[in-house]
Amino acid sequence: MTAEQLQHIIAAGLACEHLQVSGDGRHWSAVIVSTEFEGKRPIARHQRVYATLGDRMKTDEVHALSMKTFTPAEWSAQN
Repeated sequence: MTAEQLQHIIAAGLACEHLQVSGDGRHWSAVIVSTEFEGKRPIARHQRVYATLGDRMKTDEVHALSMKTFTPAEWSAQN
C-alpha cells in the first residue's frame, strides 16, 4: 500500500478538511482534520478513522497507524 492509497481510503470514509499521510508501507503517520471530530475525545476520533480502514488493520494490510486528529478550530489554532 502507498501513502496515496491509504489517504484515499481514509478520505473516502471520512470528510476531511486536511489529510496528510506518510509512512514506509507498514508503519504510517497521519494528520487528519475533520468536523466529524467535534465533541469527540481522542480515542473516539481514532476509532472513527479505524472504521474507515475496515479489516485492513486486522489483516495487517495496515500494520500501524499513528494519528494526530484535529477539529478545524483546533487545526486553525495550531497553525
